[in-house]
Amino acid sequence: MVRTPLTPEERERGERLGRLLRDARGGRSMTEVAAAAGISAETLRKIETGRAPTPAFFTVAALARALGLSMDDLVERCALVVA
Repeated sequence: MVRTPLTPEERERGERLGRLLRDARGGRSMTEVAAAAGISAETLRKIETGRAPTPAFFTVAALARALGLSMDDLVERCALVVA
């Protein structure tokens, strides 16, 4: 399967999501949060570093739940800011 290249905006949104999740994780280990979300630590690492800028909805929802974030907050904070 060939994927369409991501736009710069999509890459930036993925990086914002990664930063937000990393900040929300705080002092908790990546392994601990990944286990609570039911994903691998490697998947979380890829999301946090922006190497997986478009994770599946259910992955993001599981991470939000594990980190005590609302999906509404994630959407608002990851949306492209237009000046």
